[in-house]
Amino acid sequence: MNLASKDISSDFPDSDKIYLNNASVSLMPNQSIEAMKEFLISYNSIGPDSKESEPFVTEKLRDVRKIIAKIISCQPDEVVLTQSTTDGINIVANGLSFDEKSNMIIRGMSHEHHSNFYPWLKLQEKISVKNLPIDKDGFFKSEDLESLIDDNTKLIALSHALYNTGSILPLEETTKIIPDVPLFVDSAQTVGCIDVDVSKINCNFMSFNGSKWLCGPMGTGLFYCNRKSSELLEPKTIGGESAIIYDDNNLAFKELPDKFQTGFRNYVGIVGLESSANYLLNFGLKNIREKNQYLSSLLREELSKIPKIILYGPEDPNTRTSIVSFNIEGMDSQEVVEKLEKQNIIVALREIMEKKIVRASPHFFNSESQIMSVVDAIKKL
Repeated sequence: MNLASKDISSDFPDSDKIYLNNASVSLMPNQSIEAMKEFLISYNSIGPDSKESEPFVTEKLRDVRKIIAKIISCQPDEVVLTQSTTDGINIVANGLSFDEKSNMIIRGMSHEHHSNFYPWLKLQEKISVKNLPIDKDGFFKSEDLESLIDDNTKLIALSHALYNTGSILPLEETTKIIPDVPLFVDSAQTVGCIDVDVSKINCNFMSFNGSKWLCGPMGTGLFYCNRKSSELLEPKTIGGESAIIYDDNNLAFKELPDKFQTGFRNYVGIVGLESSANYLLNFGLKNIREKNQYLSSLLREELSKIPKIILYGPEDPNTRTSIVSFNIEGMDSQEVVEKLEKQNIIVALREIMEKKIVRASPHFFNSESQIMSVVDAIKKL
């Protein structure tokens, strides 16, 4: 059987809902929920903070780094465990060194997700933040980016895919024109649903979380930091896990990944994430991409047949994720979301700049019949 067409709904918790809000928080496989339960029982049985618990936990941390490194094609020690995408963004925003002449570049300003906008906007207090112009789908021209870069540009911050239109930015092509300027990538909307290879993107830093397309639990985040690029960042938090004392109370940060990991990690969440990542790899990221493209294209095609539907985002399925954003002419977006939820259909209210939109984001555990049920419900609104 072609895995991309396989019905895997039984691998996830039973529900009477049609869940299409995976670009926010995805469902977790049953095996991940069980893995978290088993970890908690084992961890408490051997005694938290006992001598036996340390190697037990260390192995879990090592396992999740290995599998995430495999997914994004990096070294395990370049994977820093955080709580969210936002954590990784702030590690860069607060850790880079700037002077009064420094500037940085972000794409589209308020067209970005708040997490990949507010931390950079805060830097306006001390540096110049330049806006990279975009078209209606959020894409930019390479020549516009080139024209903004100068000798004082200390960082370029880009999203890999957009949370509102679903557009996938051609970062592998973009990085070919970027000179020796550090690049940060927000990949919250790509890791787990399309191929992400940091060596091809050639970025210095990348942040994403485990609870979107990776189908992991809330409170799990990942920050990729290139080994050489870690020297560019000064951690803004410090503790026994991230630093050591030497020569009369002098402090030094540890090597990656410990350098940016102050305090304990979300151990049970990490166990769930590792299990979910294994589940995705066993299904195949290529199969996930294929199924998501089919489901989202079906949804867009059927919605386009409904009078007064306004669709947003690229037409070409190869340049977008499974996000399908739309409005119904004459209806409030919030009202549409609420009416669908009363019918056990979960979508999200989001925005493109100031415009409120309805965002549906199917994932590989959704089915063709669910998509058609959603279309029928929208027709009746």
